[in-house]
Amino acid sequence: MLTVCPERLNRSGYALYLKVRDYVNNTADPLVLYKKIRLLCWVLTHPGNIQTKAIHVNATWGKRCDVLLFMSSKPAIELPVVVLNVEEGRDNLWTKTKAAFKYIYKNHLDDADWFLKADDDTYIVVDNLHHFLQDHSSTKPVYFGRKFKAPEKKPYMSGGAGYVLSKAAIIQAVRRGFKDSNKCRNGSGSGEDVELGRCLFNIGVEAGDSRDALGRERFHPFSPEHHLITGMLLKNTWFNKYSFYGVKQGPECCSDYAISFHYISPNMMYVLEYLIYHLKP
Repeated sequence: MLTVCPERLNRSGYALYLKVRDYVNNTADPLVLYKKIRLLCWVLTHPGNIQTKAIHVNATWGKRCDVLLFMSSKPAIELPVVVLNVEEGRDNLWTKTKAAFKYIYKNHLDDADWFLKADDDTYIVVDNLHHFLQDHSSTKPVYFGRKFKAPEKKPYMSGGAGYVLSKAAIIQAVRRGFKDSNKCRNGSGSGEDVELGRCLFNIGVEAGDSRDALGRERFHPFSPEHHLITGMLLKNTWFNKYSFYGVKQGPECCSDYAISFHYISPNMMYVLEYLIYHLKP
């Protein structure tokens, strides 16, 4: 039987059903999947967001990761912060992302099979990520997320929606990509997500398709209402222009097994926790 936990958005009568348990067979039992699929989650943050955002990730979805790390430039006693020697700022996000992956490769490569990057205002339904990854091998160089297309048509995954790399992808990125400036840009870049996409494309890491069997997206770069309520995402924007598979709004926007949403306030993180994991239909 399916246990369905709804988030109801009454403004247009839509409902987003986030399914987090499926006991059709034992392999889909969350406890079995947690043992089978080891997940490291790292969160891109900075000192100014530790108290306002990062601690709320730690108190909600982050606790379901096998390993949880916060990448910043200063230590914080409240959280497992990794101090990276990188100047803060949007212009340095690509440098910071490379430093984060290098740290993970050196210190945590054998602690996980899959490696998720998220922002400190991203909400991840970790159970649904496990559910999705059960059909994919971490020994294959691949990564998943909300697929966009760069101006030169190379695919990349939205940074805000989060993306997850296989162990094989991490190994190739650090050993082959980051050491070759012809494949992976040195120094700062445009966006960390665009630069990572170019880097992984150049070293042969596949940009996988994370949509469900009905073509509905699992990773979402905006809050639930922006995807579910038709008209909240305006046409002729960068989102429509760069979305790899086009944009759907309304109930067909989102998979029943949605994995992520972006621009989630701390208060909404606790609301989502309740609606997904505690509210009974």
